[in-house]
Amino acid sequence: MEPMKPMKPMEPMKGSKPWWPQELGQPSTSGGQDGMRYAFFPDQQRLLVETDGKLATYDSGDHRISGVSQSNGRAPSFTTQDGDVNVNDLKVVD
Repeated sequence: MEPMKPMKPMEPMKGSKPWWPQELGQPSTSGGQDGMRYAFFPDQQRLLVETDGKLATYDSGDHRISGVSQSNGRAPSFTTQDGDVNVNDLKVVD
């Protein structure tokens, strides 16, 4: 019977790479579910929403987004300081 060989050192886990443009910095909130993910950047007034691999950028205006809700395949609504706002009510920007 051969003696046991020492274990190789473990490599540190690598974090996932951000999916948003680096020039936006770190989002104040982000999340996702069911093929949709979002990231909110209050200093730039930008909300990024990726749905099934397609990315859209929205002008969030004065909204301070803190969460999201989806139901039955409808467009997501985002929780803000003034109540919920539907993503379709935000202006799309390039």
